Amino acid sequence: MLQAQGQPQGQPQAQPPAPAPSQQHPQHHPQAQQPPAPQQAHPQQAWAGAGGYVSPIPVRPTHLGHALASEWTKIRSLRSTIWTLGVMVVLTVGIGLLASVAAGSEREMDPLLGVGFVGVLLGSLCVITLGVLSISSEYGTGMIRTTLTACPSRVRVLTAKAVVFFTLALILTTVATTLVALLDTGMLNGPAPTTDQWLRATLGAGLYVALLGLLALAVGALLRHSAGAISTMMGVVLLPMLLALFLQGESVKDIQRTLIEYSVPSALATLYDIPFLPTGPTGWTPLWILAGVTAVVLGGAYAAVAQRDV
Repeated sequence: MLQAQGQPQGQPQAQPPAPAPSQQHPQHHPQAQQPPAPQQAHPQQAWAGAGGYVSPIPVRPTHLGHALASEWTKIRSLRSTIWTLGVMVVLTVGIGLLASVAAGSEREMDPLLGVGFVGVLLGSLCVITLGVLSISSEYGTGMIRTTLTACPSRVRVLTAKAVVFFTLALILTTVATTLVALLDTGMLNGPAPTTDQWLRATLGAGLYVALLGLLALAVGALLRHSAGAISTMMGVVLLPMLLALFLQGESVKDIQRTLIEYSVPSALATLYDIPFLPTGPTGWTPLWILAGVTAVVLGGAYAAVAQRDV
């Protein structure tokens, strides 16, 4: 037989290497690894649902209290809050004090607390401005995106803003009106005010001004523009009285009287028992009218905030 070329004679032909023994099945291997045990869900992320991301940082679901704390931090850290509310207190107390000094102790005033009306009316303009800025400024700067990212519930955000602002405005305005009432009682001469007159000139005036600020906040949420919302609220406060000055014809006397009776200055004057006209709302009625209007506009603000994009 012929041998392979190059193969020396007398040497056996090299055998091919034997195939490696096949590996045993893992189930027959004595040291086979067991399948890993399923991971347990993080105890503080159980509410997030199965298969969700488990954060190493403890997380708890948020509620209205967190939103209230956030809004309180924002409103007390803004310089606009200090300026507007500071000017409001200065106007309310300062003009009330000046009016008391100008009237003098020898001149009898009836009602005794009526001189504080002008200061409260001018101070309410500052509260209106702050009410608009407390929400419209976030839309102007884009901060509202961060707010809604941290708290996706828009109803909760608007509720927190309304509660914090209304409480702050009510407390400061009531304190200022009470101080003015005490100054008037000590410096002026006249019949002692009744309990109802005291309440309307202090708590009633504070509630009315705080509701005006809450109405301004609702208008700011609807318009989302600071200048437009402030201009709208100034028109609501001042425009009826200005229109009434130009409606002098006999055919428009009823319209003129209605504009005066239901205007904001006349409503505040009614709380102090010095209404501009003898007809129209009396006592606490102007406060209930403003509360109804504010509730309607605030309801529209809730609907708009829930439906519109940021």
